[in-house]
Amino acid sequence: MAHRVDVHVGKRIRQRRWLAGMTQQTLAELVGIKFQQIQKYETGTNRVSASRLWDIADALGVKVAYFFEGLEEETASGGEGKEAPLDVLGDKEAMDLIRSYYAIPEDQRRRLFELARVLSDVA
Repeated sequence: MAHRVDVHVGKRIRQRRWLAGMTQQTLAELVGIKFQQIQKYETGTNRVSASRLWDIADALGVKVAYFFEGLEEETASGGEGKEAPLDVLGDKEAMDLIRSYYAIPEDQRRRLFELARVLSDVA
C-alpha cells in the first residue's frame, strides 16, 4: 500500500503538470525518464527520490516545497474535510478552467472573479 506522503506528492505533481498544460510524456522527457514512471509517481505507486523530485520541480517551474503544501492539513483532517481542494484540482475539467482563467489578462480576470463571487453568493 502506498504511503500517504507519496500519494500526496504524486497528486501535487499531477496537478502542477495539468496546470502547466504538460503531458506525462513531455515531463518525462524533461526529467530524462519514461512516461510510465511519471504515471507511477502521480499515483503514489512509486516513491520519488529527492534528486528526481528536484528535477521534476525544475521542469514544472516550482520549488520542491510545492509538492508538500497541504500535507499537514490533510493529515490533521484525517484525509477528510480540507481535502476538497485536492479533489477539485484532480478533476480535469476544473484544471482546464483554472488554466483558462490564468490565461485571461489580469484586469479582466479580476472582474470575472468578482462576477463569479456575486453569482455564487459567497461574497
